[in-house]
Amino acid sequence: MSKYRPLADFLKDKGGAAIPLSFAEIEKIIGTGLPPSARKHRAWWSNNPRGSVVTMAWRDAGYRTTQVDLGEERVTFLRETADAET
Repeated sequence: MSKYRPLADFLKDKGGAAIPLSFAEIEKIIGTGLPPSARKHRAWWSNNPRGSVVTMAWRDAGYRTTQVDLGEERVTFLRETADAET
C-alpha cells in the first residue's frame, strides 16, 4: 500500500468540488512528511500519473491539483468531471 493511500481515502471521504489543504495538513493525513521536492518543485504536484505514486493517489480519488502555492505551502484538489480536460 502506498504511503499516499490515506490522502486518496481522505479526498474520497471528504468529497466536494474543491478541497484546499496545506502541506502540513497533508502530512497529518499521510502520517509522515512530504519529500523536500514537494516544497521546491511545482512538478511534484503535477497531474501526470506516469511514474508518480502520489499523483495516482489523488487521481484515483477523482481529483487533480490546482492552485499550487509553494511559498504558502498550499494546494487545492479539484474534483474531476466527465467533461474536464486531463
